[in-house]
Amino acid sequence: MTLGVVCHGLQSLGVTGGALAGCPPGKGWFCGSPSRPWHQSRRALGLYKPQDICPLSPGTMQSLVLLCVVLALSEGFTKLPLERGKKPREILREKGLLRHFFQRHRYDIGMKFPHAFPNLIDVAAEPLLNTLDMEYYGTISIGTPPQDFTVVFDTGSSNLWVPSISCASPACQSHQMFNPSQSSTYKSTGQNLSIHYGTGDMEGIVGCDTVTVASLMDTNQLFGLSTTEPGQFFVHVTFDGILGLGYPSLAADGITPVFDNLVNESLLEQNLFSVYLSRETMGSVVIFGGIDDAYFTGSINWIPVSYQGYWQISMDSIIVNRQEIACSGGCQAIVDTGTSLVAGPPSDISDIQSAVGARQNTYGEYNVNCSYISAMPDVVFVINGVQYPVSASAYTEQNNEEACISGFQNTSADLWILGDVFIRVYYSIFDRANNRVGLAKAV
Repeated sequence: MTLGVVCHGLQSLGVTGGALAGCPPGKGWFCGSPSRPWHQSRRALGLYKPQDICPLSPGTMQSLVLLCVVLALSEGFTKLPLERGKKPREILREKGLLRHFFQRHRYDIGMKFPHAFPNLIDVAAEPLLNTLDMEYYGTISIGTPPQDFTVVFDTGSSNLWVPSISCASPACQSHQMFNPSQSSTYKSTGQNLSIHYGTGDMEGIVGCDTVTVASLMDTNQLFGLSTTEPGQFFVHVTFDGILGLGYPSLAADGITPVFDNLVNESLLEQNLFSVYLSRETMGSVVIFGGIDDAYFTGSINWIPVSYQGYWQISMDSIIVNRQEIACSGGCQAIVDTGTSLVAGPPSDISDIQSAVGARQNTYGEYNVNCSYISAMPDVVFVINGVQYPVSASAYTEQNNEEACISGFQNTSADLWILGDVFIRVYYSIFDRANNRVGLAKAV
């Protein structure tokens, strides 16, 4: 029997995996279970291709196990792999339902941020309509024995919620639902949860149970269990719920967020987390308790948080072709893993779209000529005196209708949202201990 093994990060110990294991140049090894098939190991690591793996004999494997343990302890952080799936927007487009959705729903990603958009507060707290442009998600478990759920790790909100087994709505029935009676550690709080939004109310309850995030076990975590999810749109969402990574001040009903409980329970070495988003289906990761320099190059630039609710920062300006074209005189921006695009005020977004040659389509999106992408200019975000260029290949994407779409979108008021289009280019660190955001060029 032989095992394929890759141990990422050996260079930090001054050892190369291939040399130590006797692998050919360019090959590596990882610490994993002998019984796990390759596709599961790849899902867990999110980094390696089958051809990168070097088969090892059991004898060699035994000599490497201790080193793997030492390496894991030396890293001092916990990685949770994320998968990049289709955005609900794309699923609706493929099913011919996107036009119908926009006819029935007012969609403004700014509704997700009530503190920044006070005029929209009546519809701002709705956590489902805002999933139209979410595309990265990972797996957590709740209860004992664990019940698995696919959730979006969202820096733009602070609550954890999943569907309940008592929810009869079609949107719940098409997803994993939590069954309290199957968990020996579940405790009822007797607390109800009602979230109002444009087309009705999402009713639910607040429960308490053990939440496991990667290898981290968060005991006595309060979370929302939806019992009603109205509307047909939510049937098409590919994930079950949302795990918010914003500040506690955003959490409904004063519930302590999952990340804060992980810190309070001394489960993390550092009071921060970091995010790497890949353009591929696999390879993305959220890292709890640390920073992994394997995901970025160069130095980390730190920006103070200007509002401790969202991960909100001050931005100096936006430049295209060496000309300031938006955010003139400075503006506020939110670094948001739960938004796929970059959003901003309509007039500024219109100026950017014109500068890059994008034209609006019937869905309110902006198309670009796929043949011209290589000649399109960078859009440069100036933050805390540092320029962060985003190339056209990063801010455009081809959909299944063979059209190329601009990654910039209108929103209300003056707030900017730096979503996945930006985060894919810049490894992002969310430092709660120092109330700052770190950005470094992603690999």
